[in-house]
Amino acid sequence: MTDESRPVVIVTGSSGFLGSAVVRRLHRTYRVVGLDRYAPPHPPHQAECVCFDITDQVSVDIALERVRFAYGDRIAACVHLAGYFDLSGEDDPAYDAVTVEGSKRLLKGLQAFELEQFIFASTMLAHAPTEPGEPIDENHPLDPKFPYRASKVRTEKVLREERGEEKLVLMRPAGIYDDKGQSTFLTHQIARIHERRFSGKVYPGDLSRGQAFLHLDDFLDAVERIVDRRANLPDVFPVLLGEADPIRFGELQRLIGRELHDEDWVTWNVPPQLAKLGAWTENRIFGEDAFIRAWMVDISSDHYELDLSAAKKHLDWKPEHSLRDDMPGILQRLKVDPYGWYEANGLNAARVSAAKVENAAAEEAAKKAPSEAEANEDRRKHDAHMRKMHFSMLWVHWLVMALGLWLATAPSVFGTFDQTEFSAAVQRVTADRGLWPAATRSWLTAWNDVFTGLAIMVFAGLSLRPGNGWAQWANAALGVWLLAAPLVFWTPDAAVYANDTLIGALVIALTILIPMMPGMSRGGMMDDSDIPPGWTYCPSTYVQRLPIIALGVVGFLLSRILSAYQLGHIDGVWEPFFSSPSSLNGTEYIITSDVSKAWPIADGGLGAMSYMFEILMGVMGSRRRWRTMPWMVALFGIVVGPLGVVSIYFIIIQPIAIGTYCTICLMAALAMLIMIPFSLDEIVAMVQFMVWNTRRGRPFWRAFFRGDSLPGGSTGGEMSFDAPPMQILRQSAVGVTVPWTLGLSAAIGAFLMLASRSVFGNEAAMANSDHLLGALVLTTAVIAWAEVARPLRFLNVIFGLWLVVAPLLLSGSTVAGSFFGIAAGISLVALSLPRGRRSKEHYGSWDRYIL
Repeated sequence: MTDESRPVVIVTGSSGFLGSAVVRRLHRTYRVVGLDRYAPPHPPHQAECVCFDITDQVSVDIALERVRFAYGDRIAACVHLAGYFDLSGEDDPAYDAVTVEGSKRLLKGLQAFELEQFIFASTMLAHAPTEPGEPIDENHPLDPKFPYRASKVRTEKVLREERGEEKLVLMRPAGIYDDKGQSTFLTHQIARIHERRFSGKVYPGDLSRGQAFLHLDDFLDAVERIVDRRANLPDVFPVLLGEADPIRFGELQRLIGRELHDEDWVTWNVPPQLAKLGAWTENRIFGEDAFIRAWMVDISSDHYELDLSAAKKHLDWKPEHSLRDDMPGILQRLKVDPYGWYEANGLNAARVSAAKVENAAAEEAAKKAPSEAEANEDRRKHDAHMRKMHFSMLWVHWLVMALGLWLATAPSVFGTFDQTEFSAAVQRVTADRGLWPAATRSWLTAWNDVFTGLAIMVFAGLSLRPGNGWAQWANAALGVWLLAAPLVFWTPDAAVYANDTLIGALVIALTILIPMMPGMSRGGMMDDSDIPPGWTYCPSTYVQRLPIIALGVVGFLLSRILSAYQLGHIDGVWEPFFSSPSSLNGTEYIITSDVSKAWPIADGGLGAMSYMFEILMGVMGSRRRWRTMPWMVALFGIVVGPLGVVSIYFIIIQPIAIGTYCTICLMAALAMLIMIPFSLDEIVAMVQFMVWNTRRGRPFWRAFFRGDSLPGGSTGGEMSFDAPPMQILRQSAVGVTVPWTLGLSAAIGAFLMLASRSVFGNEAAMANSDHLLGALVLTTAVIAWAEVARPLRFLNVIFGLWLVVAPLLLSGSTVAGSFFGIAAGISLVALSLPRGRRSKEHYGSWDRYIL
């Protein structure tokens, strides 16, 4: 039979899972036309794609005219698979527009052709459920109690009414699956057990009941028989398709658990109302897009057992597959490649990213190892490349040598060897802190600069020779010392402090930031992947680090002001809001208080030093540093995270232990706090790398300090600064979202912290409690802006409950303050339960913890 003489079959929904399979099956005997949406994906190449909108009459008419022009008036069959479905369980206008009216519109249009057969894909679920041992046939009552089922029943009725001379087939298949799964309800059930979720252990329905399923091959066989036998079928032919002996839900649970975990999987019955409450809570309270919905609980005991007599009689069809027999093969594919199986079934593959690493590592290990000669040649090429790179970067070591010379000669320029005259502020600090005489401190700082400068020159000279990476690390250590030395010696000269800070930062940058970090793993360098397995973006790009660097600069400048006053370099500090019991303003009073004096060095200078480290570490390393420099990411996390929390602690104790506030301290602490959510995703990626890398047998500490490659990653994570400013801004905040619930929680915390005394007049223990809780609420809410830290918000539930009971337990509360505290507590509990808006980004196996 020539191609032009083969009968024409139209398939709607031809780009979908079922439609594309039907196209490929019928293409062997028929000329197939695929009617589908304008948007991709499009039908397989075996069918001509004719795009249309089934809800628009003009679009349908144009599409059918295109079919008439290309294929003529005679249509053997139309397999109508297109329809509407969603998981909400709620009625939607699309059910009528697409399924009911769209089907009617299509049938009416096709009746202008010589149409032999119209096949409508209904569902087994159009029937009412039955009891075990009582199979249903095509005359069993229909049950349109849910929107999806009701739309199929209404469409069947309309098609019966609108039918012309063409034959009508009402195909009612069971849930369709294939060898990979591909059944939404079935694959989610498997995933729940595979991940050992609690929801995989409970069931609200009767475990002795079940539903029939239908393998894709059996479905395609039935469709082909329906089309082939179109002339001999009844004018209206409803037909049920599925397995005759459905597997019971309890048996299915045990089968999945046994195959995946080699254990007798226990499933507990829970009351339906409790299950509904859990589903409602997940979806509406916690903001989870959970698969299980309340309406599913209502059908959890529905039993569908089929009488296949009609299919046997008219099609000579019976299923060759059963889910009971096919399930071990489906689960074996999951065990072999969990990541690929999840992706193929539209599940969140990020949750099983560890399996992707294991499979990629196994594939890498299975490859033929290079010969010793090939390995030596690769090593030689790499060493030659590193040597060439080293010599191309010699200028940095010459520049470091020049900085060392500058530092060694600076005391002669500044006159700090024999300085005898000092400002009144320096004398005040000397007396107040009980320090050595200012002249002695100046002399010590001068000689420190001389010896440190000379040492920097020596190590820079040694760094010129390849293989002396240790000398670069020595200079980096001297750079750190230069940042700390003015604080250790309480230098009385502002110029010396600025000079040491600037040269220390430049030496660090020029020794380990600009040239490649000495000692980095060759495997880590050769691996170009920058997106961690299961992630959708790279957490280490420069654009990602931009907010941290910018906030670090702000914090550094603010802390420098505080340290300048503490060292006696300036006479006063700006403070617009807060006063103190003495003649000093709030800021001056706090940074000269006993709490501040408890530190052996100026704590403002220590803060400035920490912020400088954050800036330097923010610009250090490539976009792959989450796996090439784990030590640095960990140190970065320590500086930003725990030290940030410490700075918040000092803000907390200011009014409690000292009795006032410091505006600049508040601003610097806020900068530190906002840094934390922007840094957490990279820390999570680094921790995942270390866990996965150790599991595949790599030495932990070697990978921690030198980095390593990681199978399963991908490339493409570089973000460009040549993008428009708003796009750069959005890219810099990837992984950080501010749901209104967390934004309002942060505002409540800030207001509670600052207003308990000044606005509501609370005193004593109540005021201190509000201040403490307000700071904790603010800190928790801001850190939870990071999607990887979103579960942290639940701490605010505890804080909210304390606010509710605190007025009953503590003294010093006013009536207004009590009412506000209780209202704030109740609000915090309500605001902290929903997860809030989340981006479409994924974070590997950490996804399962983002509740």
